[in-house]
Amino acid sequence: MSVSQPLRELISNCSLPANEARILLAHLLEKHYQLPRSALLSRDDMSLNEQAFQEWENLVTRRVNGEPIAYILGKKGFHNIELQVGPGVLIPRPETELLVDIALNEIAKLNKPPRVLDLGTGSGAIALSIANASPLASVVATDQSAEALAIAIKNAKSLNLTKQAQFLQGSWYEALIQQSQFDVIVSNPPYIPNQDPHLSQGDLRFEPSSALTDYGSGLSCLQAIISGADKFLKPGGLIAVEHGFDQSESVVDLMKITGLIDVQAHLDLAGHCRVASGRKRP
Repeated sequence: MSVSQPLRELISNCSLPANEARILLAHLLEKHYQLPRSALLSRDDMSLNEQAFQEWENLVTRRVNGEPIAYILGKKGFHNIELQVGPGVLIPRPETELLVDIALNEIAKLNKPPRVLDLGTGSGAIALSIANASPLASVVATDQSAEALAIAIKNAKSLNLTKQAQFLQGSWYEALIQQSQFDVIVSNPPYIPNQDPHLSQGDLRFEPSSALTDYGSGLSCLQAIISGADKFLKPGGLIAVEHGFDQSESVVDLMKITGLIDVQAHLDLAGHCRVASGRKRP
């Protein structure tokens, strides 16, 4: 039974922005009819059956109430892979792909299979993107959240990367064996200051606060990661961390004070300093 308006009218009459309505409709077309996104144009006179239409109304209501689209769909694309995501993990952002690119650029310079450490892995976005793009890499990823690790491991299985990526529970370096050393350390830790108004706005309202803020100045997790890197970096090894758009100078200073060399600030696509990197002395 077909009960809804044609697809084109569902989009034009929807209270959501047209691009968001199209994303949700494309999801339903794939789920209920095994149709590609292009059907939104090629079959825009098509109407949804009763079950799909009821689900459409539910999805629209969830989005109107502010729930992130990635949580509604249960997935998010990131650096050439698709990840399962849910309320227990941070939604991967496009700017974090810069961190992956820096790691891959470093890996390309090595003449041996690299060992990579991802601290605070969440959904496994960074670790699994690196493993996917660099088949010879051995990646260890840590997170203190059992819920996040369960999602990361599920993603590793769906991407057939379980042999390359190992997941350990613990805060930052605590999960590691003392003698573990790595060619590259990467992290996208909580760096939003506790009083930042963005924490109570938009998608951030639905994401785990422990993945967003350190409940302080925004620098404590970055400081712990940078100060602890020396023990776990091989001589000449690289550490790269994501930070807030206005934290570059502070993070660069932390790296220099810790004794790292070749410290650099890296710009994201919006022109903001988003990642800082440094190297252990050879």
